[in-house]
Amino acid sequence: MPGILLTLLLALLSLFLWRQWRRATRANYIRTCRFPPGLFTGLTRKYPHLQAKDCQLAARALRQFFLAHQQSGGYVSMPSQAADEVWHDFILNTREYAAFCRKAFGGFMHHTPAVVMSSNRKSNEGLRRCWRYACREENIDPRQPLRLPLLFALDEKLKIADGFRYIPDCRALSGDTGGGGVVHCGGDFSDAGFDGTTDGLGDASSGDGADGGCGGGCGGGD
Repeated sequence: MPGILLTLLLALLSLFLWRQWRRATRANYIRTCRFPPGLFTGLTRKYPHLQAKDCQLAARALRQFFLAHQQSGGYVSMPSQAADEVWHDFILNTREYAAFCRKAFGGFMHHTPAVVMSSNRKSNEGLRRCWRYACREENIDPRQPLRLPLLFALDEKLKIADGFRYIPDCRALSGDTGGGGVVHCGGDFSDAGFDGTTDGLGDASSGDGADGGCGGGCGGGD
């Protein structure tokens, strides 16, 4: 009996270590893989003021979004119009995108539109989860942020006309910035006022996975 128990414990430990290795390997692939050429056609057509360095910044932000999905193992919502355009162009490279998804997530990741916090609980949960893991990637406290992770700062950095503008803390503001457009607040992700919950931010009920596999975001539709 002790021998069987030891064998079982070793098997569980091996499984845990293998999952950790796979998770780290997939994250490294997302950070370092080469995206296909022509990835910024739609982005520069829609926003012709962008330069090459701006496009590369958008690609970095898209990697952060993919990492949030891979690390959380759950559904994540896209918070940036600019990164969303790059994602669109990537999907149009169907073979490359399918191969990327297999290596990065173990399954296909379908597209979902860029959104902000609203009455849609699923989208809010996905945004909170994306915020949480983007903050983790940059060592930011997601509940009391002093700055923004790249993915949430991107549209403002690139002066995207229809983009989503975020600042870390809106307590000193009142919703609109006198011609600067509506401001969305990083601090709102820890506020249950939108939908009565903070699911996705790391609560016990959020359903975040530790495996970093396909998760909820590998289903869904365009």
